[in-house]
Amino acid sequence: MHSAWLGEFLGTMILILLGNGVVAGVLLKKSKAEASGWIVITAGWAFAVMAGVFTAMACGSSGAHLNPAVTLGFAVRGRSFHDVLPFFSAQLLGAVVGAALVWLHYLPHWKETPDGGTKLACFCTAPAIRSALANFLSEVIGTFVLVFVVGAIFSKAVSASGPASALGPYLVASLVWGIGLSLGGTTGYAINPARDFGPRLAHAILPIAGKGDADWGYATIPILGPLAGGALAGLALRLLQI
Repeated sequence: MHSAWLGEFLGTMILILLGNGVVAGVLLKKSKAEASGWIVITAGWAFAVMAGVFTAMACGSSGAHLNPAVTLGFAVRGRSFHDVLPFFSAQLLGAVVGAALVWLHYLPHWKETPDGGTKLACFCTAPAIRSALANFLSEVIGTFVLVFVVGAIFSKAVSASGPASALGPYLVASLVWGIGLSLGGTTGYAINPARDFGPRLAHAILPIAGKGDADWGYATIPILGPLAGGALAGLALRLLQI
């Protein structure tokens, strides 16, 4: 029953359920976590990554990418693209299901929250200052750091010097926390096309009380920026033989 596709689907579902779940907890009215802030959101996303990675590994995906940008980056590094489309489909579907579960979990809170933009933020990202080029570059840089440092964590040089491989999920979670704290203030650090597009699609489909539009005019940036950043990181890993 276990398979790489199932692992990517379930791992991404858990990632989004816990990651968007912490955003909803902080932003939605009458939540016990309301207004607890950016540190809580970035920490919650870090733990969501850890939980998603362990889930993916247990269910059949040893790589536990959970992210099309990671999948593409490692495909570029290894010059092997056979997993790209199957993983993309699993990650996108897992993100949609995870977002739907967040909606169900916080069901009474949507009608208590009057602002449509706040509700959308529980599903997908938006820039602090809307500037297409700057927003795109932020996503490229953040995702480059993600994919490049993940490659470094699991590199032969690092593995030979300590227990990095065994601690991999915790180290990757710490990396995502660091990216959120250091680089996330510009665009909300999508750094994952499935993480943004899947929940944005769920927002558009679900009967969320009082929702606004899904801001499709911005939606290409958290898709194309992370894919570009992931591909560039994969190329750098290949050139540096990491």
